[in-house]
Amino acid sequence: MTTSQKIIEYIEEHGQVTGSELADFLDITDRAVRKQLKTLLDNDKVAKTGKPPKVYYSVRSKIIPLQETEDQLKSIDKNIRNEIIDNFLYVTPRGTMLEGLDGFSIWCQERKLDPITTANTYKRTIAKYRKYAKHGLIDGMYKMKSTFDDVALDNLFYIDFYAIEIFGKTKLGQLLLFAKQSQNKKLINELSDIIKPSVLKVIQEYDIDGVGFIPPTVKREVQLMKQIQKRLNLSTRTLVINKVKTQVAVPQKTLSKIEDRVINAKETIVVERNESCSNILLIDDAVGSGSTLNETAKKIRQKGFCKGKIIGLAITGSFTGFEVISEV
Repeated sequence: MTTSQKIIEYIEEHGQVTGSELADFLDITDRAVRKQLKTLLDNDKVAKTGKPPKVYYSVRSKIIPLQETEDQLKSIDKNIRNEIIDNFLYVTPRGTMLEGLDGFSIWCQERKLDPITTANTYKRTIAKYRKYAKHGLIDGMYKMKSTFDDVALDNLFYIDFYAIEIFGKTKLGQLLLFAKQSQNKKLINELSDIIKPSVLKVIQEYDIDGVGFIPPTVKREVQLMKQIQKRLNLSTRTLVINKVKTQVAVPQKTLSKIEDRVINAKETIVVERNESCSNILLIDDAVGSGSTLNETAKKIRQKGFCKGKIIGLAITGSFTGFEVISEV
């Protein structure tokens, strides 16, 4: 029996265990146990709960869709089935990520929904929202123009909506939420790899030579935008944009009034000295009101750092006008 198998059997027998318990049981070093656990974590064989010094490991439960539901989904139109395979993601309450037909099956089962009827509804709903996308990107300028009198951005795009009716958060919306909240580098890297083609597309189409990443308000051990910036590894010039430390950190997502959001962005975002660029791309994780992107663009223009266009690109955005995405 391999060491990995022994670990799995021990955890199954004892429930949640620590790395030290496993090291004592196997009579090996803590370092050797961590190496084994990392492999099991990477392969989704075990789950980790907590942070050092209190970290516990448990066997990741497998969720199997009912055979009846699976059989029903096999009979649906091929185009609808492919739509689900490509776009559906369900993160269960226990933290298991289920993609495609497996995720859709479980989602329907838990809500006692007919999978055939729901699959057709999903296809219609996706089609409805996809009408807002052109060449793979959603045009968000209608939001800016309907919210602000003075718009400093030339264009604003989303890669996807954060959430849609009936089905809730989109695949990209869920990846963003859980990658940011869990500070999970593996999830952040997966998110970065998904959005990279869209980022490169905008850079090429708009002849971008300078890119700025909107900084976070809340301090975290792993910062989402910093990790995304590192993973994207763009060859363009990077603008220096910082968030000023205030007596009390007030995240945009906690502000429900558009006026407060504008003040927050205006007073706390600082664009430091940069070389002038022809066209600039500003990347944000999610756009609710658009205040942060717009105020950042204003500061860039005021300092004369951009000769041409400033384009905003968000991983996700809200469907309606001013809408608070409070989760991220």
